[in-house]
Amino acid sequence: MGLKHLSGFKTETMTTHFILVGLLGLCGLSLSLECTRKLIVNMDFAGKDIITLYSPDAEHCQHLCTQYSSCVFFTFLRPDWTRDNRHFYCYLKTSPSGQPTARTPLLGVTSGFSLKPCHPDPQPCLSQVYHHVNFPGANYRTLFTADYEECQRACTRDPACQFFTFVEHVFVPGTVRYKCYLKFSWAVPRIPIITRADRTISGFSHRIQSTQYFDAACDGKLFPNTNIPGHDIEVLFAASPEHCRTYCSAHPHCTYFSYMSYAFKCCLKNNPDQMVRRAVRGITSGLPARLCQLDNDWIKKTHVGIDFPYSDIRDFPTSSVEACQRNCTDDPNCQFYSYITDKISNPARRQRCYLKRVITMPAPSKVIKLANVVSGFSLKNCYYKVIF
Repeated sequence: MGLKHLSGFKTETMTTHFILVGLLGLCGLSLSLECTRKLIVNMDFAGKDIITLYSPDAEHCQHLCTQYSSCVFFTFLRPDWTRDNRHFYCYLKTSPSGQPTARTPLLGVTSGFSLKPCHPDPQPCLSQVYHHVNFPGANYRTLFTADYEECQRACTRDPACQFFTFVEHVFVPGTVRYKCYLKFSWAVPRIPIITRADRTISGFSHRIQSTQYFDAACDGKLFPNTNIPGHDIEVLFAASPEHCRTYCSAHPHCTYFSYMSYAFKCCLKNNPDQMVRRAVRGITSGLPARLCQLDNDWIKKTHVGIDFPYSDIRDFPTSSVEACQRNCTDDPNCQFYSYITDKISNPARRQRCYLKRVITMPAPSKVIKLANVVSGFSLKNCYYKVIF
């Protein structure tokens, strides 16, 4: 639908998990479309709205569309939008044809297409900074810095930091001037849901799942048949205790975790004061690894009878799960996959490989106007190697 039909939009849709979307007919659509990088100013693209997120500019919105599995095109509401108080809204859209169902001139918006056909960098460099723009929430660390450049350097050097907001020297109240807020968003792919399926085998790309690389190696610590009750800060789906440990290691507030294998639930916990362990069968708990390279052998394992539904970027017939895994590893945009075996009753789905991905680029949960602050992103992805 066009923007004129969206005035009743409720903000809670912005927190919707990235699990919408089955649209199997669109899985290979992006591969047949042309690469179109151009942004179209003051033009609204009508189509089916998939999800609404926040972006500081149209380029960031385009990257979100590119990384969201079924997004084909988008419309972004700029700061100069005047019809209502919606600003920085990024509407991700699709249509059966892959083209907008209508193009309507509209002041204050910018539209464009997914870069999926352009073979995009899965970790784009986001070097732009935004004056008088705030990324509220997601704070995990604060410090005082002389300017926003130093704040951005601190964010770039901190493994957990994905974006920041800096308070300038003329901000009111004066007690928070020069304050630098380092903020977290997930750079590790999070599988939206994991289910049991007798005729399905699932697994991961063999490309490393973490965006951080360290010289020092570490094994981490797991406690089999052990629960650490309480203090949950987030519950995610994970395929194994090692997968859960990767989540905990990436989150700056995770002090330890418990993994329930019967439900594929990974409970990240925060209690820096104590850790009370209790013997419980079927639960594995453990500790995160900090500033070292975890053993990533877990990504090489396949999970028989397990499905990773949704988030499909494309699908195709193939003869084996090994071939499916190789295709996922060879595709820089594939993060995980599911393979349907030849025993399924539906002939159209036999021996079929589904490649999948979720958003991993920095994505503030909200973007608003605020005078005398500067916001921006980590520059980790702007260099092949960052030397600290």
